[in-house]
Amino acid sequence: MPMYDPPHPGEFVKYECLEPLGLTITRAAKGLGVSRQALSNLLNEKSGVSVDMALRLSKAFGSTPEAWLRLQMSYDLWQAQGQAAQIKVERFAASD
Repeated sequence: MPMYDPPHPGEFVKYECLEPLGLTITRAAKGLGVSRQALSNLLNEKSGVSVDMALRLSKAFGSTPEAWLRLQMSYDLWQAQGQAAQIKVERFAASD
């Protein structure tokens, strides 16, 4: 069952990973091996969790890369479903 209006993964990282550990963006970015800008973009919902970032988050904060990617997919799908009525496609059916 899809989550209702799931949060952006960056919000989760900010409030569930960085804040409880007292990590600054600069310190967390260094520990993750990414630029401060890359992490800031994720936390400020300007970018999403890539496969590379999912691996890094998994190693740094636990869970699995798949779990981090599911957070991103759930968010993306929820956002896209809000635009579903505007997507026009031709319906294909198997012929007899």
